[in-house]
Amino acid sequence: MKPVRAIIADDEEALRDHLRKWLSSLWPELGVAGEARDGGAALNMIKDLKPDIAFLDISMPGMSGIEVARKAAGACLFVFVTAHDEFAVEAFEREAVDYLLKPVTAERLAGTVRRLKERLAAAPAPDLSAVLERLSQALPKASSHLQWIKAQHKDGVRLIAVSDIYFFRATDKYTTVRTREGEFLIRKTLKELENELDPAQFWRVHRAAIVNAKLIQKVDRSIAGTHTIRFKDLPDDLTVSRAYTHLFKQM
Repeated sequence: MKPVRAIIADDEEALRDHLRKWLSSLWPELGVAGEARDGGAALNMIKDLKPDIAFLDISMPGMSGIEVARKAAGACLFVFVTAHDEFAVEAFEREAVDYLLKPVTAERLAGTVRRLKERLAAAPAPDLSAVLERLSQALPKASSHLQWIKAQHKDGVRLIAVSDIYFFRATDKYTTVRTREGEFLIRKTLKELENELDPAQFWRVHRAAIVNAKLIQKVDRSIAGTHTIRFKDLPDDLTVSRAYTHLFKQM
């Protein structure tokens, strides 16, 4: 029996590493033939490497995972990887298409591995053209902004959804990430984060801080004119520097 090969396509290296680690544990015979950071590279990899399976993030630069699968229909089996989005999950389940939620868990991946083995043994890859067309129309367009952060946690690494982060604060050597569960450290600078985060949601409020505007409960203004940010379900607060107070004049 020829070895089974797969490719992994996701624009975030931490998530590719996470999926590859779990695949190695649950399916050691599977060979990961290549990894891609965007839709165009994934499509070329499918054409050149001819893998049996393609794990495709639905939100990639260039082309989404759905678009890649449409262009490579019939070439291999597809598993779509998505952030936790009820609308996307409902669409995948309605069309009976295999998907994984980020961050990928061993339990969910074990079920996917079992189904993939059954499908590989049964018949050639099914024609999903009509299904992929419906999914392409139903799912929201991919976002080009940063969705996940890889943070140091004790002796390992933790994946944190950007939407769960209250604020980023610069320290001497690292950047602190604050979630409801606590603080974590990352190596990205605030300048790098400012270029990668959605500017409509994440605001620079100080030379050393970026906040998630969606998680702000209120902004207090003192008699001296100082603005202090209070967060939902979080005891921490942040002071806004004078250069950024204009962001809160209407609040």
